[in-house]
Amino acid sequence: MRMYLALRLALAVVVGLCACSTSRSACGGLRAGCAKVDITPPLGLKLIGSQGKPSDSVLDELYARALVLCDGASTVAIVSVDLLYAPLEEITNPVRALVAERVGIPGQNVMVCATHTHSGPDIFTNAKLPPASRIAPEDIDQAYVHTVIGKLASVVQMAHRDMQDAKIGVATGALPEVAYNRRPKRPNGQVQTTFTLPAEIAATRRVEARADGRTIVTFTMPPEQADLTFGPIDPAVSVLRVEDPNGQIIGSLFAFGCHPVSVYPFRSTAISADYPAHAMRVVERTEGGVSLFALGLAGNVVPIRRDVGPCEQLGKALGAEVLRRLQLVATTDNLTLDARRRTLTLATKDTPPQEIVTEVQVLRLGGVYILGLPGEVLVEVGLAIKDKAGIDKLFITSMTNDSIGYVCHAEAYTEAGYESTRGTHLAPGAGERLIAAALDLLTETRR
Repeated sequence: MRMYLALRLALAVVVGLCACSTSRSACGGLRAGCAKVDITPPLGLKLIGSQGKPSDSVLDELYARALVLCDGASTVAIVSVDLLYAPLEEITNPVRALVAERVGIPGQNVMVCATHTHSGPDIFTNAKLPPASRIAPEDIDQAYVHTVIGKLASVVQMAHRDMQDAKIGVATGALPEVAYNRRPKRPNGQVQTTFTLPAEIAATRRVEARADGRTIVTFTMPPEQADLTFGPIDPAVSVLRVEDPNGQIIGSLFAFGCHPVSVYPFRSTAISADYPAHAMRVVERTEGGVSLFALGLAGNVVPIRRDVGPCEQLGKALGAEVLRRLQLVATTDNLTLDARRRTLTLATKDTPPQEIVTEVQVLRLGGVYILGLPGEVLVEVGLAIKDKAGIDKLFITSMTNDSIGYVCHAEAYTEAGYESTRGTHLAPGAGERLIAAALDLLTETRR
């Protein structure tokens, strides 16, 4: 049986490579396909933020979207899915196995990005999160999990089937006005976690550039909080355009760093993909094709305004920035594809420390690099990677391929605040180890 399964998998890989190679011989260049499929759960399923209550309405449907690219020798797939997480063992690896079997794309070439909506189904054991967050497997709707895994593989299969001659290009925009760093500090260096802001405070928003070049969003605070200093955000909107030889769009991918918590907790029992749904809808209805969202550096970055109305406004603003950048992209089909991943072992806070095993992944599309990081990466960690990588066309996506809780820089553990205390099971040093692993893998992929 083992030999049979091994031969079946090997044959699937060969078939997938042959299909792509044959296509390349006909077109002489890059090929691409996009697809999307509805994964909205049935009403009654518990949601992440519903506090155990069953879901009772749908504000917007949940989707899985896929982009598949092939240069004739290598094929890569990017999946964007409207879920809180994409745990390695529960979601990502099962999807990779099905994709390898069905279309022959190897596991290390498949990237699964959770959009991190907090208004999606509660279907994860959270095995790598703090103990208080964990859920027993028997308390999870395994039938729905099985359905999701099958649909994620199917959407890749659909995109692979629909591949056509293509060109790609990237651009970078910015949207600093909608988010802020929720870890402001007092003069003694201690963090006062600020999940939300009163409307009158939010209205005083100012976008400023620090002396070190970092972008901050700050506010006029009341006298008792006037000494708070707000930290950096990453305002970048990274945009990838995929078009046919006539310039008609096939699909797009964009990354932005802000927690999708606009709807949560205001409509705690309503299913929603939060602001990314509105952004993708704007792009798809205006430009066409299938649009994929990937979460950027959002671990400690949240929307300035929340609730259903502000959620739509944020999404429209983001979608408009993506549309703006999509119009000005220079594209090419003269590129090669590559994919690498590296296992990363991180220590926990347990006494004695235990180990969490996760991974870092890089997809290279010519001169474009998409770095997939697991967990809720604090913006300071991701910006350190950007600073040191020296790559202009670098997408950094978080909540990619795994769920490991908050990934904090060393200083965060001495500053207190939610992310480095109750929000993580990782010991100090996790952020620095992630930075080193990401930089090493980027260097290896550039060779």
